[in-house]
Amino acid sequence: MSYVYVIATVLLTVYGQIAIKWQVLAAGPFPADPGEKAWFLARLLVNPWVLSALAAGLLASVSWMAAMTRLELSHAYPFMSLAFVLVMVCSAWFFSEPITPLKVTGIALVVLGIVIGSQG
Repeated sequence: MSYVYVIATVLLTVYGQIAIKWQVLAAGPFPADPGEKAWFLARLLVNPWVLSALAAGLLASVSWMAAMTRLELSHAYPFMSLAFVLVMVCSAWFFSEPITPLKVTGIALVVLGIVIGSQG
């Protein structure tokens, strides 16, 4: 069950990042005027999707605490790197962000690090 909590942490984290990016893009460019900046951010903070992303972050933290009751931090934490992989894939899928050979190489190194780091 501990690994379910780790995976839930990763998925909730990825959801939060994707939802916030989606809503920030929908909100438009960040204003230059300080007063408009505050209003822009205030509107985002009451946006239901942004609120769900913040709730996902809270739930990810709770899920992580549950995982930490059974797993060593040094064993579990490398799995958090899966968020990098999933965010890159979701960014390409949802936002048409490019997946370059350098990004693929970097992600391959992250996955290799997960495999090596989670041993023992």
